[in-house]
Amino acid sequence: MAVIKKHKKKEEVVVVERKKQTSSQEIADLEYEIANTKYNKATENAIGLLKAKLARLKEKQIEQVQKSKSKSGVAYSVRKTGDGTVIIIGFPSVGKSTILNALTGSKSEVAAYEFTTLDVVPGVLNYKHALIQILDVPGIVHGAAAGTGRGTEVLSVIRSADLVLFIIDATRPQHYEAILKEVYDSGIRVDQKKPDVKIVKKAKDGLKIGATVKLTKINFDIIKSIMKEFKINNADVVIRTDITVEQLIDAIEGNKKYLPSIKIINKVDLVSKEQLDKLKQIVKPQLSINANDKNYLDELKELIYQKLGIISVYCKEVSKKADKEVPLILFKNATIEDMCNKLHRDFVSKFKFAKVWGPSAKFDGQILMLKHILKDGDVVEIHLR
Repeated sequence: MAVIKKHKKKEEVVVVERKKQTSSQEIADLEYEIANTKYNKATENAIGLLKAKLARLKEKQIEQVQKSKSKSGVAYSVRKTGDGTVIIIGFPSVGKSTILNALTGSKSEVAAYEFTTLDVVPGVLNYKHALIQILDVPGIVHGAAAGTGRGTEVLSVIRSADLVLFIIDATRPQHYEAILKEVYDSGIRVDQKKPDVKIVKKAKDGLKIGATVKLTKINFDIIKSIMKEFKINNADVVIRTDITVEQLIDAIEGNKKYLPSIKIINKVDLVSKEQLDKLKQIVKPQLSINANDKNYLDELKELIYQKLGIISVYCKEVSKKADKEVPLILFKNATIEDMCNKLHRDFVSKFKFAKVWGPSAKFDGQILMLKHILKDGDVVEIHLR
């Protein structure tokens, strides 16, 4: 019996590998066909369908890889802590560990060879009273989204983050487009707003599509074709933003993560000014640095703070002065309800009203309710039943 079981496991591995190879070839064929089909009025519908098929295949491939690796017990587990989470992403030996150590004082191993970091290394940046979790993960490699190396585990960690910090090696400019592709293929949309598309599936009556804006990048025929490709034949669809084919597919799949990013070019001391200027035009980085020279640190810390959209709100007890020494850290567009949830789990159920002084109030001490959006610098006095 032991021998039979051993052979059965081998057969299962072979089947998984064969499926992966077949899927990868189909994806490559579709990508080639899309890239080599001239886009015009006559071909836009066909290209839209090809993109829908490609998206479905990639989603299926990722699911197969994740299922296979979950059975093997290979995964990363990172507990979110602090007031926001930043993940440092880049190809191996790009300088991620050096930047993490400089930001947080963590001891992520640093060496001049690839794959130094073999696990997730967390650190905490303490800045303007905010405790920001910074994660250094193993370098992304080509094919990461499809499961190469530990790519799927690395990319899955991004989905729990609030901000992506891209590090691009100035001596390897080709890595920039490659890393964006891996992140995109894993279902993460960087520096994009979630498209305002509402899809309500029904049992009958076909597809009913409406738009509240002029659609310049897609038409109703393409929308119907793509919906049917995803086996959605009966639904009400309302589109409130001028979307692309890719954004429609994202809305249909409904599992994409939208994150802001900071892009940094590292190792600028190893290239000429002309090479750096050319790379800057492509990457449009917020910073261009030599990670070993820490002059960039203050600017990077402020960039992280701003990109996370952190605001400081001050708590005030009834008949007492506000505590202006230690603010409560929240995200932009946070409500009084969010504040209550962060202070104590029972505050929302016991909430009566709040008095607010500061930028979000029309006048000092304005009485406001849970859904009121707070602003940086507000002073809030919460009244409970």
